[in-house]
Amino acid sequence: MSNMFGLLSKSSDPENIQKISAATNKTKDRWFSKFRTIFNGTKLNEYEIETIEEILISADINLQIVDQVIDNLKLHKEKLESVDQHIEFLKTELISILDKASVNCERVLTDQNHFAVPILVVGVNGVGKTTTIAKLAHFFKSEGKNIILGAADTFRPAAVEQLTIWGNRIGIDVISQQEGADPGAVAFSTIQAAKGRKTDYAIIDTAGRLHTKNNLMQELQKILRVITKESKPVAPITFLVLDATTGQNGLAQAKTFTEILNCDGIILTKLDTSSKGGIAITAAFELNLPVMFVGTGESIDDLIPFDPILFVNQLFEAPKV
Repeated sequence: MSNMFGLLSKSSDPENIQKISAATNKTKDRWFSKFRTIFNGTKLNEYEIETIEEILISADINLQIVDQVIDNLKLHKEKLESVDQHIEFLKTELISILDKASVNCERVLTDQNHFAVPILVVGVNGVGKTTTIAKLAHFFKSEGKNIILGAADTFRPAAVEQLTIWGNRIGIDVISQQEGADPGAVAFSTIQAAKGRKTDYAIIDTAGRLHTKNNLMQELQKILRVITKESKPVAPITFLVLDATTGQNGLAQAKTFTEILNCDGIILTKLDTSSKGGIAITAAFELNLPVMFVGTGESIDDLIPFDPILFVNQLFEAPKV
Protein backbone atom coordinates (compact mmCIF):
# COMPACT_ATOMS: atom_id res chain seq x y z
CA MET A 1 0.00 0.00 0.00
CA SER A 2 1.26 3.48 -0.80
CA ASN A 3 2.41 5.80 1.95
CA MET A 4 -0.43 8.16 2.76
CA PHE A 5 0.85 11.60 3.77
CA GLY A 6 4.06 9.76 4.69
CA LEU A 7 2.21 8.14 7.58
CA LEU A 8 2.35 4.39 7.04
CA SER A 9 5.79 4.31 8.60
CA LYS A 10 4.09 5.67 11.73
CA SER A 11 1.68 2.72 11.85
CA SER A 12 4.55 0.38 12.80
CA ASP A 13 5.53 2.45 15.83
CA PRO A 14 5.50 0.25 18.96
CA GLU A 15 2.73 2.39 20.47
CA ASN A 16 0.53 1.98 17.40
CA ILE A 17 1.19 -1.77 17.25
CA GLN A 18 0.03 -1.96 20.86
CA LYS A 19 -3.07 0.07 20.05
CA ILE A 20 -4.13 -2.06 17.07
CA SER A 21 -3.44 -5.19 19.09
CA ALA A 22 -5.75 -3.99 21.86
CA ALA A 23 -8.38 -2.73 19.41
CA THR A 24 -8.62 -6.15 17.72
CA ASN A 25 -8.63 -8.06 20.99
CA LYS A 26 -12.38 -8.73 21.07
CA THR A 27 -12.39 -9.94 17.46
CA LYS A 28 -9.50 -12.35 17.87
CA ASP A 29 -10.71 -13.54 21.26
CA ARG A 30 -14.17 -14.40 19.95
CA TRP A 31 -13.36 -15.56 16.41
CA PHE A 32 -9.83 -15.64 15.02
CA SER A 33 -8.27 -17.49 17.96
CA LYS A 34 -10.37 -20.50 16.93
CA PHE A 35 -8.33 -21.05 13.79
CA ARG A 36 -5.39 -22.56 15.67
CA THR A 37 -7.66 -25.27 17.05
CA ILE A 38 -8.81 -26.18 13.52
CA PHE A 39 -5.42 -26.28 11.83
CA ASN A 40 -3.84 -29.25 13.58
CA GLY A 41 -1.22 -30.19 11.01
CA THR A 42 -3.42 -32.52 8.96
CA LYS A 43 -5.20 -32.06 5.65
CA LEU A 44 -8.48 -30.18 6.02
CA ASN A 45 -11.71 -32.12 5.74
CA GLU A 46 -15.07 -30.70 4.63
CA TYR A 47 -16.30 -30.10 8.19
CA GLU A 48 -13.20 -28.07 9.06
CA ILE A 49 -13.54 -25.99 5.89
CA GLU A 50 -17.17 -25.24 6.79
CA THR A 51 -16.04 -24.20 10.27
CA ILE A 52 -13.47 -21.80 8.78
CA GLU A 53 -16.23 -20.35 6.61
CA GLU A 54 -18.50 -19.85 9.64
CA ILE A 55 -15.77 -18.10 11.63
CA LEU A 56 -15.01 -15.64 8.82
CA ILE A 57 -18.68 -14.82 8.30
CA SER A 58 -19.24 -14.42 12.04
CA ALA A 59 -16.38 -11.90 12.18
CA ASP A 60 -18.35 -9.74 9.68
CA ILE A 61 -16.42 -10.65 6.56
CA ASN A 62 -18.94 -10.65 3.76
CA LEU A 63 -20.02 -13.79 1.92
CA GLN A 64 -18.42 -12.91 -1.40
CA ILE A 65 -15.00 -12.52 0.23
CA VAL A 66 -15.48 -15.71 2.24
CA ASP A 67 -16.45 -17.69 -0.87
CA GLN A 68 -13.33 -16.43 -2.61
CA VAL A 69 -11.09 -17.35 0.34
CA ILE A 70 -12.67 -20.80 0.73
CA ASP A 71 -12.40 -21.56 -3.00
CA ASN A 72 -8.72 -20.65 -2.96
CA LEU A 73 -8.17 -22.66 0.21
CA LYS A 74 -9.67 -25.75 -1.42
CA LEU A 75 -7.38 -25.30 -4.42
CA HIS A 76 -4.29 -25.11 -2.23
CA LYS A 77 -5.18 -27.32 0.75
CA GLU A 78 -3.05 -30.27 -0.43
CA LYS A 79 0.05 -28.05 -0.26
CA LEU A 80 -0.75 -26.75 3.23
CA GLU A 81 0.44 -28.97 6.05
CA SER A 82 1.36 -27.07 9.21
CA VAL A 83 -0.74 -24.76 11.35
CA ASP A 84 1.50 -21.84 10.39
CA GLN A 85 1.10 -22.55 6.68
CA HIS A 86 -2.68 -22.49 6.97
CA ILE A 87 -2.58 -19.27 9.00
CA GLU A 88 -0.21 -17.59 6.54
CA PHE A 89 -2.46 -18.60 3.65
CA LEU A 90 -5.51 -16.94 5.28
CA LYS A 91 -3.47 -13.85 6.11
CA THR A 92 -2.34 -13.49 2.51
CA GLU A 93 -5.90 -13.85 1.22
CA LEU A 94 -7.29 -11.17 3.54
CA ILE A 95 -4.40 -8.75 3.00
CA SER A 96 -4.90 -9.04 -0.76
CA ILE A 97 -8.50 -7.83 -0.37
CA LEU A 98 -7.34 -4.73 1.50
CA ASP A 99 -4.54 -4.11 -1.00
CA LYS A 100 -6.91 -4.26 -3.99
CA ALA A 101 -9.04 -1.53 -2.41
CA SER A 102 -5.91 0.64 -2.16
CA VAL A 103 -4.85 0.38 -5.80
CA ASN A 104 -6.59 3.55 -6.97
CA CYS A 105 -5.78 5.85 -4.05
CA GLU A 106 -2.59 7.44 -5.36
CA ARG A 107 -4.20 10.89 -5.54
CA VAL A 108 -4.93 10.78 -1.84
CA LEU A 109 -1.52 9.51 -0.93
CA THR A 110 0.66 12.15 -2.51
CA ASP A 111 1.99 15.49 -1.40
CA GLN A 112 -0.22 18.20 -2.92
CA ASN A 113 2.47 20.84 -3.48
CA HIS A 114 2.27 22.56 -0.11
CA PHE A 115 -1.11 24.17 -0.75
CA ALA A 116 -3.85 23.98 1.90
CA VAL A 117 -5.47 20.57 1.42
CA PRO A 118 -9.22 20.45 2.13
CA ILE A 119 -10.44 17.28 3.83
CA LEU A 120 -14.20 16.82 3.74
CA VAL A 121 -15.42 14.38 6.40
CA VAL A 122 -18.79 12.71 5.85
CA GLY A 123 -20.90 9.97 7.44
CA VAL A 124 -24.23 9.40 9.13
CA ASN A 125 -24.91 10.85 12.56
CA GLY A 126 -23.79 8.64 15.41
CA VAL A 127 -20.62 7.21 13.87
CA GLY A 128 -18.38 9.56 15.86
CA LYS A 129 -17.68 11.94 12.98
CA THR A 130 -17.04 15.16 14.91
CA THR A 131 -14.88 13.46 17.52
CA THR A 132 -12.96 11.72 14.74
CA ILE A 133 -12.29 15.09 13.10
CA ALA A 134 -10.80 16.31 16.37
CA LYS A 135 -8.62 13.20 16.59
CA LEU A 136 -7.52 13.62 12.97
CA ALA A 137 -6.65 17.26 13.57
CA HIS A 138 -4.73 16.33 16.71
CA PHE A 139 -2.86 13.65 14.77
CA PHE A 140 -1.77 16.07 12.05
CA LYS A 141 -0.86 18.72 14.61
CA SER A 142 1.34 16.20 16.46
CA GLU A 143 3.13 15.68 13.12
CA GLY A 144 3.93 19.39 12.97
CA LYS A 145 1.16 20.36 10.54
CA ASN A 146 -0.94 23.52 10.69
CA ILE A 147 -4.67 22.78 10.78
CA ILE A 148 -7.90 24.70 10.59
CA LEU A 149 -11.37 23.26 11.19
CA GLY A 150 -14.66 24.15 9.51
CA ALA A 151 -17.94 23.56 11.39
CA ALA A 152 -20.22 22.97 8.40
CA ASP A 153 -22.59 20.63 10.30
CA THR A 154 -24.87 23.55 11.05
CA PHE A 155 -28.09 21.52 11.27
CA ARG A 156 -27.42 19.18 14.21
CA PRO A 157 -28.04 20.93 17.54
CA ALA A 158 -24.77 21.66 19.36
CA ALA A 159 -22.59 20.25 16.55
CA VAL A 160 -20.86 23.59 16.04
CA GLU A 161 -20.38 23.99 19.77
CA GLN A 162 -18.98 20.45 20.04
CA LEU A 163 -16.36 21.05 17.35
CA THR A 164 -15.49 24.44 18.84
CA ILE A 165 -14.90 22.85 22.25
CA TRP A 166 -12.62 20.27 20.65
CA GLY A 167 -10.78 22.99 18.75
CA ASN A 168 -10.17 24.95 21.94
CA ARG A 169 -9.02 21.82 23.72
CA ILE A 170 -6.38 20.93 21.12
CA GLY A 171 -5.46 24.51 20.21
CA ILE A 172 -6.85 24.66 16.66
CA ASP A 173 -9.01 27.45 15.25
CA VAL A 174 -12.56 26.60 14.15
CA ILE A 175 -14.36 28.56 11.44
CA SER A 176 -18.07 28.64 12.24
CA GLN A 177 -21.31 30.54 11.89
CA GLN A 178 -24.57 30.41 13.78
CA GLU A 179 -26.60 27.21 14.00
CA GLY A 180 -28.66 26.72 10.83
CA ALA A 181 -26.29 28.77 8.66
CA ASP A 182 -25.55 27.76 5.08
CA PRO A 183 -22.96 24.93 5.24
CA GLY A 184 -21.55 25.96 1.86
CA ALA A 185 -20.80 29.42 3.23
CA VAL A 186 -18.96 27.89 6.20
CA ALA A 187 -16.93 25.69 3.83
CA PHE A 188 -16.10 28.73 1.67
CA SER A 189 -14.93 30.73 4.70
CA THR A 190 -12.86 27.80 5.93
CA ILE A 191 -10.98 27.44 2.63
CA GLN A 192 -10.38 31.19 2.43
CA ALA A 193 -9.01 31.20 5.97
CA ALA A 194 -6.82 28.15 5.23
CA LYS A 195 -5.31 29.85 2.18
CA GLY A 196 -4.83 33.13 4.01
CA ARG A 197 -3.10 31.49 6.95
CA LYS A 198 -1.15 29.03 4.76
CA THR A 199 -2.33 26.00 6.71
CA ASP A 200 -1.53 22.45 5.64
CA TYR A 201 -5.03 21.00 6.07
CA ALA A 202 -8.55 22.39 6.32
CA ILE A 203 -10.77 19.70 7.83
CA ILE A 204 -14.49 20.31 7.33
CA ASP A 205 -17.27 18.70 9.36
CA THR A 206 -20.58 17.99 7.61
CA ALA A 207 -24.14 17.00 8.45
CA GLY A 208 -25.02 13.34 8.75
CA ARG A 209 -28.75 13.76 8.52
CA LEU A 210 -31.20 16.31 7.14
CA HIS A 211 -34.94 16.12 6.54
CA THR A 212 -34.56 13.68 3.67
CA LYS A 213 -31.63 11.74 2.28
CA ASN A 214 -31.84 13.64 -1.01
CA ASN A 215 -31.55 16.97 0.78
CA LEU A 216 -28.48 15.71 2.64
CA MET A 217 -26.73 14.51 -0.49
CA GLN A 218 -27.55 17.70 -2.39
CA GLU A 219 -26.11 19.75 0.47
CA LEU A 220 -22.94 17.65 0.58
CA GLN A 221 -22.52 17.93 -3.19
CA LYS A 222 -22.86 21.69 -2.87
CA ILE A 223 -20.15 21.82 -0.19
CA LEU A 224 -17.87 19.68 -2.33
CA ARG A 225 -18.40 21.97 -5.33
CA VAL A 226 -17.56 25.01 -3.22
CA ILE A 227 -14.33 23.61 -1.80
CA THR A 228 -13.30 22.12 -5.16
CA LYS A 229 -13.63 25.55 -6.79
CA GLU A 230 -11.99 27.50 -3.98
CA SER A 231 -9.11 25.15 -3.28
CA LYS A 232 -7.67 24.93 -6.80
CA PRO A 233 -5.11 23.72 -7.79
CA VAL A 234 -5.51 21.25 -4.92
CA ALA A 235 -8.22 18.60 -5.17
CA PRO A 236 -10.20 18.01 -1.95
CA ILE A 237 -10.01 14.68 -0.15
CA THR A 238 -13.22 13.10 1.13
CA PHE A 239 -13.10 10.69 4.05
CA LEU A 240 -16.10 8.52 4.93
CA VAL A 241 -16.45 7.73 8.64
CA LEU A 242 -17.83 4.28 9.48
CA ASP A 243 -18.70 2.83 12.88
CA ALA A 244 -17.17 -0.66 13.28
CA THR A 245 -19.90 -1.68 15.71
CA THR A 246 -22.69 -1.25 13.14
CA GLY A 247 -21.09 -3.85 10.88
CA GLN A 248 -22.50 -4.58 7.47
CA ASN A 249 -25.78 -2.87 8.35
CA GLY A 250 -23.97 0.47 8.33
CA LEU A 251 -22.54 -0.12 4.86
CA ALA A 252 -25.90 0.29 3.10
CA GLN A 253 -26.11 3.92 4.22
CA ALA A 254 -22.42 4.43 3.55
CA LYS A 255 -22.76 3.35 -0.07
CA THR A 256 -24.96 6.37 -0.75
CA PHE A 257 -22.13 8.69 0.29
CA THR A 258 -19.63 6.91 -1.96
CA GLU A 259 -21.97 6.95 -4.94
CA ILE A 260 -22.73 10.66 -4.64
CA LEU A 261 -19.39 12.05 -3.46
CA ASN A 262 -16.76 9.74 -4.93
CA CYS A 263 -15.08 9.31 -1.54
CA ASP A 264 -11.34 8.71 -1.28
CA GLY A 265 -10.99 6.63 1.86
CA ILE A 266 -12.52 5.25 5.05
CA ILE A 267 -11.96 6.16 8.67
CA LEU A 268 -13.18 3.25 10.81
CA THR A 269 -14.21 4.26 14.33
CA LYS A 270 -14.81 2.24 17.51
CA LEU A 271 -12.79 -0.78 16.39
CA ASP A 272 -11.86 -1.38 20.02
CA THR A 273 -15.50 -1.89 21.04
CA SER A 274 -16.37 -4.34 18.25
CA SER A 275 -15.98 -8.11 18.25
CA LYS A 276 -16.46 -8.13 14.48
CA GLY A 277 -13.33 -6.39 13.22
CA GLY A 278 -13.67 -8.16 9.89
CA ILE A 279 -15.85 -5.20 8.91
CA ALA A 280 -12.62 -3.38 7.98
CA ILE A 281 -12.04 -5.93 5.22
CA THR A 282 -15.69 -5.98 4.16
CA ALA A 283 -15.92 -2.18 3.99
CA ALA A 284 -12.79 -1.90 1.86
CA PHE A 285 -14.09 -4.61 -0.47
CA GLU A 286 -17.70 -3.45 -0.82
CA LEU A 287 -16.93 0.26 -1.10
CA ASN A 288 -13.70 -0.27 -3.07
CA LEU A 289 -11.98 2.24 -0.82
CA PRO A 290 -8.85 2.03 1.31
CA VAL A 291 -9.19 2.17 5.08
CA MET A 292 -7.02 5.16 5.98
CA PHE A 293 -7.34 5.50 9.77
CA VAL A 294 -8.85 3.45 12.60
CA GLY A 295 -10.16 4.58 15.96
CA THR A 296 -8.64 2.48 18.73
CA GLY A 297 -10.07 4.12 21.86
CA GLU A 298 -11.68 7.21 23.37
CA SER A 299 -8.57 9.34 23.95
CA ILE A 300 -7.69 12.18 21.58
CA ASP A 301 -4.61 10.28 20.36
CA ASP A 302 -6.51 7.04 19.68
CA LEU A 303 -6.64 7.45 15.91
CA ILE A 304 -3.87 5.76 13.97
CA PRO A 305 -2.97 5.16 10.31
CA PHE A 306 -4.29 1.84 9.04
CA ASP A 307 -1.72 -0.71 7.93
CA PRO A 308 -3.37 -3.76 6.26
CA ILE A 309 -0.49 -6.12 7.04
CA LEU A 310 -0.29 -5.07 10.69
CA PHE A 311 -4.07 -5.30 11.06
CA VAL A 312 -4.39 -8.79 9.58
CA ASN A 313 -1.36 -10.07 11.46
CA GLN A 314 -2.87 -8.85 14.71
CA LEU A 315 -6.16 -10.63 14.00
CA PHE A 316 -4.31 -13.94 14.09
CA GLU A 317 -2.28 -13.15 17.21
CA ALA A 318 -3.31 -14.65 20.54
CA PRO A 319 -5.71 -12.31 22.38
CA LYS A 320 -4.35 -10.46 25.39
CA VAL A 321 -5.92 -11.62 28.64
